[in-house]
Amino acid sequence: MTETIADDIRRLEEQERLLRFSRFSPDDAWALGNRVRETALARGAGVAIDISLRDRPLFHCALPGTATDNVEWIRRKRNTVLRLWHSSYLVGRRLALTGRDQEEVHNFPHADFAVHGGSFPLFVADLGCVGAVTVSGVPQRIDHAIVSDAIAGFLNIDLGDSRLPD
Repeated sequence: MTETIADDIRRLEEQERLLRFSRFSPDDAWALGNRVRETALARGAGVAIDISLRDRPLFHCALPGTATDNVEWIRRKRNTVLRLWHSSYLVGRRLALTGRDQEEVHNFPHADFAVHGGSFPLFVADLGCVGAVTVSGVPQRIDHAIVSDAIAGFLNIDLGDSRLPD
C-alpha cells in the first residue's frame, strides 16, 4: 500500500510540474470549464465544476446527479489548494503516507478544508498559483483525473506516465 501511495505522489507531483499556464484569462476559464464539463460527461460523471481565481469565480456548472453538498466540497477542496499551492489529492496522499490528519499537520479544520481529490492549482508563469480548478461529485481519484485530464487536454500536454491509473 505504501508503494501505491508513493507512486501516486510521484505522479501527482509530475502533473503539477507539467500542467502550468503561460497566462490565464476569463476566456480561458470558460474554455477550460467547458472542457472539464465534456470530460466529466464522457465519463458519465455527475459533478459540480468550479474555476476560481483567488478573489472571484470565473466558471461554475453543476451537472445532473449533483447535490447542494458538492458546492461545499468544492469550497473546502479549493481552500486547500489556495493555501498550499498543491492539488487537494496530492495533499491527501501525502498525509495518507504519513498516517497523519490535516488538522494535526496543517491546522486545517475539516469544516473549511478537504484533502480529497478534485481540486488542482492554476499555476501561471511568473505568478504562481492564481486560483484552482475544482470538481466534486464522484470518488476522489476520479474527481482528480477529470480535472487533470481536462487541463492536460486544454494545454495539449500528454501526461504519459504521470497520469493516474484508474
